[in-house]
Amino acid sequence: MAPTSLTDALKEEARRLGFDLAGACRATTPPRMEPFRRWLAAGYAGRMRYLTDRAEAYEHPRHVLRGVRSMLMLAINYRTVEPAPTQGAQGRVSRYAWGEDYHELIHARLRRLADFHRRRTPTARGRGVVDTAPLLERDFAQLAGLGWIGKNTLLVNRQLGSWLFLAALLTSEDLDYDEPCRRDYCGSCRACLDACPTGALVDARVLDARRCISYLTIESRDCVPAELRSLVGDRVFGCDVCQEVCPWNRSGPTTVEDAFRPAPGMNPLELPELFALEDAAFRRRFRRTPLWRARRGGLLPSAAIALGNRPDAAALPALVRGLDDAEPTVRAACAWALGRCTDPAAQKALRARLPLEPDLQTRGEIEAAIR
Repeated sequence: MAPTSLTDALKEEARRLGFDLAGACRATTPPRMEPFRRWLAAGYAGRMRYLTDRAEAYEHPRHVLRGVRSMLMLAINYRTVEPAPTQGAQGRVSRYAWGEDYHELIHARLRRLADFHRRRTPTARGRGVVDTAPLLERDFAQLAGLGWIGKNTLLVNRQLGSWLFLAALLTSEDLDYDEPCRRDYCGSCRACLDACPTGALVDARVLDARRCISYLTIESRDCVPAELRSLVGDRVFGCDVCQEVCPWNRSGPTTVEDAFRPAPGMNPLELPELFALEDAAFRRRFRRTPLWRARRGGLLPSAAIALGNRPDAAALPALVRGLDDAEPTVRAACAWALGRCTDPAAQKALRARLPLEPDLQTRGEIEAAIR
């Protein structure tokens, strides 16, 4: 097929499958490859070693698909309802994680789009990717005209804002390429930089993941550093502050995709009940949601820190139970949270646990909480 005919057909099929945006670009070295290298060298990736280990693969999409010539960049709007206020022993979950796991939904649609591509061009090679491949999706989305990279490091579209899931269809065929988005519509605005609770946005389009609440509550397997815990607030999985304050997100259409709407108990999340879930029960509840990425050993410490930032009598039994958890990071976070409670029962539980605690780091947390 001619590049224009193939491109038009792929875009039409992508929209039929539920993608809100589609644009084509050449497979090339991403424009921000050098800033990406500097970002890695500065240590801003934290313990996301997979980024450093695959750094060379990000240099060109051919490392994702041999013989690639073009890319169809795609986006789906996931904006649904506004966040409900938290009360008592509740915690906030990032909007993208309220519903089903977007990876599974988008992968299924990419497979159908790739099948459509093969039917139109049987000799072509193609591959659909979302998140998991070494691809700087935001760079290529900008090249395909879907938007610009905002100061909060996210792709921003003038109509849809930044509540977007990105995906790509790589192909060995030539496509009719869209005009890149060359203008920076952020202008002089500093809303996201000034609002970041932990100061993770160290400069425009430069994020220190080691201070980012999303990294600390999702990617990291360590307990949140003590100096940042009070800044996390009631956030237990991700953080949307840099998007919520963005002027381009003040208005915009909501998604028609029911799978992204909040599941019961996710907006907000009741925290004490999480401490009663063993591995199997945790898996049954969160297996098909983004929260599964943190696993039980990652979500419970975040829940404990949120409870410590907003002490509530209803949460005390759960935190005391957490002191005996099998995971040291859970015990440490619960100790910190109990240290912020004024109920004498909290001190009693800490003193009872101290002589039984085998982990040195957790013992230090308990001793600090007692003090």
